[in-house]
Formats: sequence, C-alpha cells, structure tokens
Amino acid sequence: MTLKVDLRKTLAAAGRHFTLEANFTSDSQRIVIYGESGAGKSMLLKALAGLLTPDQGRIELAGRCLYGHAERINLAPQQRQLAYLFQDYALFPHLNVRQNIAFGLQGGWRNPPRDVAHETVRHWLDRLELDGVAGQMPDQLSGGQRQRVALARALAAAPRALLLDEPFAALDPALRQRMRAELDKLQRQLGIPMLLITHDKDDVAAFGDHLLRMQQGRLIDTRKTVQGVMHER
Repeated sequence: MTLKVDLRKTLAAAGRHFTLEANFTSDSQRIVIYGESGAGKSMLLKALAGLLTPDQGRIELAGRCLYGHAERINLAPQQRQLAYLFQDYALFPHLNVRQNIAFGLQGGWRNPPRDVAHETVRHWLDRLELDGVAGQMPDQLSGGQRQRVALARALAAAPRALLLDEPFAALDPALRQRMRAELDKLQRQLGIPMLLITHDKDDVAAFGDHLLRMQQGRLIDTRKTVQGVMHER
C-alpha cells in the first residue's frame, strides 16, 4: 500500500513560528519517523489522520486522496479509515474494556457502544488476551493492558493503516520490550501497514523497515539506516 506525502503547515503562537515540511513516498508496511521531542513528528501524524489541516500539499494512500489542497479535498478523520493510537491511549474512563472496544464499531458519541457482545468485540478480546479484564475499567488495568485495549479499539474498525504516536513511551522498560514483541507479532499476522513515530532507538530497531529522520519540522535524511541510528551517541 503506497503512501505519498507532500505537505506544509506553519503554526504561530506567542510570536513564534514552527513550520512542518514533509515529502516522501513509501511502499513499506512499516514506516518509522525518528526524531527528538518537538521535531514535528506528532504534527505530521495528526495531519495524516485528519486531525490537523496542512496549509498546502497532498496526502495519498493506495491511490486515494485523503488531502489535496489544489483539489480542495480534505477527508474527515473517520472517512480516512486510519486507526490512531495516542501516546496515552485515550481510553474512555467511564467505559469498561468491552465498551471501549465496541466504541470503535459505533458512530461516535451519538451512538454509544451498546452491542458489547458483538462478534468483532469478542474476536479482539480473545486475540489480545483481554477476556479476563473485559468488565474492568481503564484505571483498573496495567499499562500493557491499556495499550492492548487501545489497539483492539483501533483495529475493531478494520482500518486501512495504523498510526502510532510513541506507543511505548508510557511503559516501564521491561514492559516496553514485551509490548514491542507483541506489536511486532500482531502486525506481521494482520499484515496491516503502520506508521510509527518515536524518539526511541529501540523502536527504530524493532520496526524501522523504512526509516525517516525528522528534525525541526523537516525530514532531513530519508536514507538513514537503522544501523546508523543505533550507533548514534
């Protein structure tokens, strides 16, 4: 599935300006955008998801235009069919695990998740080993369980691709390693394309099939190798 990105976005606040510029094409099933905090990685991810509108440019996935300034195309997030996994997972605190997963099958707040026995919900509860905590609330879960619930909710809607914002940053080092292995296995089994942003070299080593380096809002090196990143000080 080919992703083509060519966009520009400038944000201004308190007399300061930050400009995001991204131009790349990838056929990889695993794209990693690597850079320090404040480099603009989350801005790019939000632009892909439809949560941030570029000033100009074009975003195309598998031949379908998601955003085109010249054509005046700007699909809403739900129309893009992209799953977005937030860094803090953004689970609904008043919904239990089943209801959080079911939310991905509903029409949002106007159609709250009533059908918690839906076959798809049962599938993801079993697939991500969440049956035992299906009735629990998010604050009763471990960090790894919360991440699996967020993944299940995202995948329940059968997205065309998965966008991950620093997915392991909130976990302790030991759990981080385990969840990388779980995501690695799940992505390979499902064959779903994913784009992951990170400042962690271990994420690069695990998922960097196509590595893009971002600095101060710009992709400065699209040829950076995983080995090169791992040897940086």
